[in-house]
Amino acid sequence: MWPFGKEKPPELERIIKANSPSENAVYEYANNYICTSKYTLITFLPKNLLEQFRRLANTYFLCLLVLQVIPAVSSLPWYSTLVPLAFVLGVTAIKDAVDDFRRHSSDNQVNNRLSHVLRDGQPLDEKWHKVVVGDIIKMENNQFVAADLLLLSTSEPHSLCYIETAELDGETNLKVRQAIPETSELEDDIQKLSNFDADIVCEAPNNNLSKFEGKMTYKNNTYSIDNEKILLRGCVLRNTKWCYGLVIFAGRDTKLMQNSGKAIFKRTNIDRLMNVLIIGIFLFLLTCCLVMTAACGIWETLKGNDFQVFLPWDSYIPGSPDKDGSKQEGATVTALLVFFSYIIILNTVVPISLYVSVEIIRLVNSMWINWDVKMYYDKVKTAAKARTTTLNEELGQIEYIFSDKTGTLTQNIMEFKKCSIAGKSYGDAFDEFGNSIVITE
Repeated sequence: MWPFGKEKPPELERIIKANSPSENAVYEYANNYICTSKYTLITFLPKNLLEQFRRLANTYFLCLLVLQVIPAVSSLPWYSTLVPLAFVLGVTAIKDAVDDFRRHSSDNQVNNRLSHVLRDGQPLDEKWHKVVVGDIIKMENNQFVAADLLLLSTSEPHSLCYIETAELDGETNLKVRQAIPETSELEDDIQKLSNFDADIVCEAPNNNLSKFEGKMTYKNNTYSIDNEKILLRGCVLRNTKWCYGLVIFAGRDTKLMQNSGKAIFKRTNIDRLMNVLIIGIFLFLLTCCLVMTAACGIWETLKGNDFQVFLPWDSYIPGSPDKDGSKQEGATVTALLVFFSYIIILNTVVPISLYVSVEIIRLVNSMWINWDVKMYYDKVKTAAKARTTTLNEELGQIEYIFSDKTGTLTQNIMEFKKCSIAGKSYGDAFDEFGNSIVITE
């Protein structure tokens, strides 16, 4: 265990002993638990409030609330700002809590998936989050890979297996992986797999999906390990009845999670634009207050003394009496207090309902995305799903597209149209309007 307050030093390389949890536990490798949520019950309130007060309008009304607590400045009760501000913050907090609850539910669903794991020489079903580095896992056809694995043996000839990496790189074509010939002899023999005691030395966790470097020492022989012998978390096993793999990276150390990064508060272009507009509105408000404060100061200097008999001047205006008994600082102090009073009186120039209105629009728009029949993919019976309700307006805001080959932007489906063999034509040719073309010599 590392001392309290000190971080674990970064890994330079990873050392793994197969089928030996006690030896691997010394290095305190991450388990297979993942967390993509932003909050916990303890951190929700402070983190969410911090994120909300990054919005200038919320900060503005918080400062306004502080001013309203001062009796000499405010003519309005403090709760006249507290109630609408609390409502605005509460609505946004509830929406954020619902979004994060869905992330927690998704995490729990993934963490509680079952894998076939060899423990103490016996196969058993273990939840994903209890899988640790050094475990040997059995994968079956069409199953997701639970962690980054070193392929040991498969059901196919030459220990080949096929994987789909759509969740990693978006490619739907199957990729081939092959186990080391010496480990392929283990096949699906539980006894041999349980006695497998190889030592693995490999690279530290990183986010490079196309590269892996390591070596395995087994029966006094050393074998090189590259990316062609690794199954990454998020892949799906295809066209292969079964395969066995040794866990190299788990949980947050997997390449999939290394590429995911931490859940952060993302600001949209509309959020940035609203902040700029609010700054402009606030500058306009300050200008109005300064002009009216200057006018108040001039009036107090020229006419204010005439009303001292009728107004409680001495009760709230400090100052030193002059020879004639008037107070020289009265007009200046009055103007200063009036400046803040005008800010309170004109506070509605900045709309407190702005963010609530935007959040409601985003929420309804997310619901429409989920209900849109034009975005329903009938082939796999899947509808569109808005995973967040805060980034809707960012959809389609793309300026540049980098594409390396055909298939990235197309369906990558080729259909036979026509060919000629030994001078004889096969198939039909069509023009751009769908009319059949008869080819003559």
